[in-house]
Amino acid sequence: MIHAIALAATLLRLTGAVEPVRSHPVIVPRLTGGGNGSLVIVHLVKPGTQVKKGDLLIEFDRQAQLKTANDRQAEYRDLVAQIARKRGEQVTARAKDEAELEMAENAVKTAELEVQKNEIVPPITAEQNRLTLDETRAKLAQLRKTFDLKRKADAADVRSLEIQRDRAMNAWKHAESNADKMRVVSPIDGMVVLKSTWKNGTMGEVQEGEEVRSGLGIMDVIDASAMRVRARINQADMTRLRLGESARITLDSYPSRVFTGTLEQLSQIGSISTLSNRVRTFLAVFSIAESDPHLMPDLAAAIDVGEEQQ
Repeated sequence: MIHAIALAATLLRLTGAVEPVRSHPVIVPRLTGGGNGSLVIVHLVKPGTQVKKGDLLIEFDRQAQLKTANDRQAEYRDLVAQIARKRGEQVTARAKDEAELEMAENAVKTAELEVQKNEIVPPITAEQNRLTLDETRAKLAQLRKTFDLKRKADAADVRSLEIQRDRAMNAWKHAESNADKMRVVSPIDGMVVLKSTWKNGTMGEVQEGEEVRSGLGIMDVIDASAMRVRARINQADMTRLRLGESARITLDSYPSRVFTGTLEQLSQIGSISTLSNRVRTFLAVFSIAESDPHLMPDLAAAIDVGEEQQ
């Protein structure tokens, strides 16, 4: 709903809410590797705390991630050992096959020498020599084909284990990364502001010991040294505002405190009002010159633009 009150011909009053110019949202970490369930808060910084960059903001129970990391690490090492053992077995089998292949090649050479004597041996012996040569050549060809298939099968077996090893390595690293995400530190110097979230049928701030889902925004770290006020204005009042115009800002919670503001942003594209499709509202952002501990996010503020006539 738009609150714009004309106190006099040249004075326009708007209402809005205080917000920080610079802030950083803190969300429940999204876990890699398909682990996006709920996490339990074991430590939570108190709202209003002044923190430095790198200070601990929130810590989640990391036992599940550590257990997963240890399990995946053990699986990875087991697969590495399986690959080494498999390659050792293949080396032994290949040496045996190569020895058998060498014997078959020697048998072919021997049979070829015997066939060269066919002109001086009886016909029946010559025929037997030719049959023996054919048999040794067929056996050699069969062995070469069989051993080639065995080598391909061996390579496929090792490759299958290597794929499992790489997957276990990735799962291990993901789990370690997830464990590291259980500690969330402040990215900037600032003040902690907890967000209200929907829980147990009501809105409230999260507490230590609670379970929270991945991706949930639970706090903001704000730079309280620079604040501003965001307000919406009626389209009829757009012509009464100009960028750079000064404003007088007061807080509903602290009406005796007065701040100087400047219109920094004025949107050119309006949104449809909740009251009528024909009425549009526009966004206006006023910077606040002063820094004051009473300027807190979400506080309601009144903005007076122009001069009140006497």
